[in-house]
Amino acid sequence: MPAPLVPDDDLYARLEVAFDASPEAIELAWRALLKQHHPDVAGDGDAALERAKRINVAHDWLADVALRARYDRERLGAPDRRSVRYGGPLRRPARAPRAAGDPVVRARPARPRTDLVRGDPAERLARFLARVERLTPDELDRLAAAEPPPIAFLATVQRFLTPEARSVFAAAEAALVARVPPARWAEPGLREGLLGVAAELVLASFLDDALAEPFRGRARERLLRAWEASIDQPRHGPNARVVAVVRDRVATMTRSELAAFLRASQGIPGGDRPWPAALDPEEDEALRISAELAARDVAAAVPADGLPPSVARRARRLAGRLGRVVALRHAYPAATYAALVAPFATATGATGVTGDADWSGSGPGVRRAR
Repeated sequence: MPAPLVPDDDLYARLEVAFDASPEAIELAWRALLKQHHPDVAGDGDAALERAKRINVAHDWLADVALRARYDRERLGAPDRRSVRYGGPLRRPARAPRAAGDPVVRARPARPRTDLVRGDPAERLARFLARVERLTPDELDRLAAAEPPPIAFLATVQRFLTPEARSVFAAAEAALVARVPPARWAEPGLREGLLGVAAELVLASFLDDALAEPFRGRARERLLRAWEASIDQPRHGPNARVVAVVRDRVATMTRSELAAFLRASQGIPGGDRPWPAALDPEEDEALRISAELAARDVAAAVPADGLPPSVARRARRLAGRLGRVVALRHAYPAATYAALVAPFATATGATGVTGDADWSGSGPGVRRAR
């Protein structure tokens, strides 16, 4: 059978979605537009039937990964979007193949908090808003570092809301604005993460009606993902104590130790962001956030005053790499972890950081998950 001809018009415009729309956004737009333009509803005879057919064709192409890639490539000259997720390039490193002897660390399955998915909708929203008022600085930082829900999906949801539902969502957004410091609300990741939860809570009936499974389940997971990975979590994750000790030691490094650290790190790319083969970066958002914040905090601790700017940048990048590795230490084989932190251990004499003993020498280290 010959391959179907690629449509010669804008399929994204047909569905009124952005080029980077997620599969959930495409499904929602298709269902919403069919409800508006189906001949039984629009009553527009042949014109309505033709519109419905064109909407269905757009959905058939954009809902199929291979057909969408072909359409993007042949009509738009765009790269294969199978390397793109939820409206943007993957921010996280690809998972490396697991070698024999690597520790097996299983990400916790996504389980929405019961206070967000059970009970009366008004009570769930009230509980959520009360918890937002109690967010700690660390939780706010984790939310800001989290991968937010796809903006294109939230925009598509709002595009097809009824006026009443749009008003309800606007009221929930206003309630959030009143509870979050303005400077923090201006942070896109934090803001979109909180709006994702609000959308799940106040628009659940709309989403239930607009999305069939598995799209509905995936949409719920994405809307709640940032919140679930940020709330009631240590700033630096399960290795927070060791990260704090390493951060404090970095802050006290002498000029000679910094120079030795840079020398021992020769050949390491400035943008190197190690990720354990035992972890799936697509699944464990909480650990990814912990590693990001550990990298940021350890990098900020570098005593860079008086250093040439290029040297200071290099030192901070390497210190950030160290913080990331220490935050994920439980997922590395012992030899791999020791090799990754070796430049710091060599420069400072901090040999304890390479072993299973606590780096400070005061107790046991974090044990690997089995």
